[in-house]
Amino acid sequence: MSIDGDYDPDNIFAKILRGDVPSVRVFEDEHIFAFMDVFPQAKGHTLVIAKYSQARNLLDVEPEILQPLILGVQRVAHAVRSALKPDGLVVTQFNGAAAGQTVFHLHFHIIPRWEGVALGRHAGGQMADVSELTQLAEQISAMIS
Repeated sequence: MSIDGDYDPDNIFAKILRGDVPSVRVFEDEHIFAFMDVFPQAKGHTLVIAKYSQARNLLDVEPEILQPLILGVQRVAHAVRSALKPDGLVVTQFNGAAAGQTVFHLHFHIIPRWEGVALGRHAGGQMADVSELTQLAEQISAMIS
């Protein structure tokens, strides 16, 4: 899909927000929803989305949505760091298929990194074990202040 286009209200993240598709919740407030990536690139890979926007990417989002969203990303990133003690964190966001975007609902990836541990492929690999994701979500959630 192009960097431009119409928002699809049936994308997987919209379905997760509506409760039509299950997810492993990490955190939720009035602005954001954070949940575990079911195809993680690393242990603890967490996604953060805005609850009330139909932005496909960063270029579409309303400023009044972006501000609490990015603050939420930072809040969840702090919790991932505290819970999992990685050597580093990747915070990334893709805009358009050519850039690697696979779900056309604005979202941020928080990916813990450890020295010497290879990063998995984006939007690929094997689906994670839900019980392991649930345990990681509980650890991260406990660190959100």
